[in-house]
Amino acid sequence: MADNGDRERFAYDFETPILELEEEIRRLSERASAEHEDLSGRIEKLERKRDRLLSKTFENLTAYQRVRLARHPLRPHPMDYVRMVFTDFVELHGDRRFGDDHAIAAGLARLDDERVMLIAQCKGRDTREKMAANFGMPQPEGYRKALHKMKLAEKFALPLVCLIDTPGAAPAVGAEERGQAMAIAENIFTMAGLAVPIVIVVTGEGCSGGALGVGVGDRFAMLENAYYSVISPEGCAAILWKDGGKAAEAADAMKLTAQDMLEAGIIDTIIPEPLGGAHRDPQITARRLEEYLSDCLAELRQVPVQELLERRYRRYRGLGVYHEPKPEPQPEPEPAAGAEPGA
Repeated sequence: MADNGDRERFAYDFETPILELEEEIRRLSERASAEHEDLSGRIEKLERKRDRLLSKTFENLTAYQRVRLARHPLRPHPMDYVRMVFTDFVELHGDRRFGDDHAIAAGLARLDDERVMLIAQCKGRDTREKMAANFGMPQPEGYRKALHKMKLAEKFALPLVCLIDTPGAAPAVGAEERGQAMAIAENIFTMAGLAVPIVIVVTGEGCSGGALGVGVGDRFAMLENAYYSVISPEGCAAILWKDGGKAAEAADAMKLTAQDMLEAGIIDTIIPEPLGGAHRDPQITARRLEEYLSDCLAELRQVPVQELLERRYRRYRGLGVYHEPKPEPQPEPEPAAGAEPGA
């Protein structure tokens, strides 16, 4: 996870005025400490100004600004949450067929006192990690590794927790030759009938089959500034308008934010982030994620397996179904005076 010093060195255009105020607050605080000067009045005034600007900026974000926050270089990745939320994580490597894909980490862990099976998508932080994780785009062996761990969870009656953050599955020729589509489809099929509780959380990006391959469950949540979509806004704009620069327009049309997903019935819950995004206070975000996961597992533990599977089936069969009201039957017009019936 990026440290606090990094936070001062990166900002999107809509974050820059806030960081400039915070830098001024920091300089005044250091000056007050070094010179034993009372600058509390000026500092408090700047802090109030910063808080107002934070509220004004982040309470009125556009869809594309949320997409950018989901990709923020300092935003916590799933493995950061694994370290902050879970204990005793033991990673289990490989798919037993081809290799070990570093874009997906899977293994055993504890949430509070409960043993769980974890699947977390990985993007990497520095260049070496990003290349090893293929920039967060899983290969077929990554999905087969996840599938093997899902079946292991079922064998030992362990709840499954999946943390999603991917721009999509690897689109390379080699991935297709090794059965990318089949690997994703097999995971979806298996998760639909897996006889253990499954909780899914999109922590950043949730794009296309890359997310679907580990995204079938009994409870589904998104962090407030995450997004979930069939394609990136840039990809959509390039296909529809031959212009990737229209990504903001595409993001609005695609209805891909957490709020859009909640209104469409795709997800159950939005996990709120600190004002300014998860990267401004990862610990608070992790605490809220932990509370959500603990509550979900406590609830799902009480549901018999057969009922759990039936609910899951109904949930996914109902996605994308819209009922339009039938038009009201119109009364037949009265026959004209003097007209014969049937004329």
